[in-house]
Amino acid sequence: MAALDAIAHIRCDTDGVAWVDDTNVKVVEVILSKQAYDLTPEELRDQYPHLSLAQIHAALAYYYDHQSQLDADIARRAALVQTLRERTEDKALQSRLHEAKKNWKP
Repeated sequence: MAALDAIAHIRCDTDGVAWVDDTNVKVVEVILSKQAYDLTPEELRDQYPHLSLAQIHAALAYYYDHQSQLDADIARRAALVQTLRERTEDKALQSRLHEAKKNWKP
């Protein structure tokens, strides 16, 4: 499907990251918004008012055409975030802040 794989309104950079044409919005950003809030294309348009409905549908189409690879990338990034969070988490500080919040009086 090489030649037919192109979707209008979507471009891939040299790293293979899919972007909505003429914007600084990655396809995966639109998809994460859709997944997080179960948004319709019209609701996504409200979240991304600088995108046309055609661009949003193109991002969705690109996702469904490349779902397994994008889902794997999303999972990889989530695992990286979790690893970084665990490495940098300061439980003692969190505990002190929690206690300070409980004892705070305006």
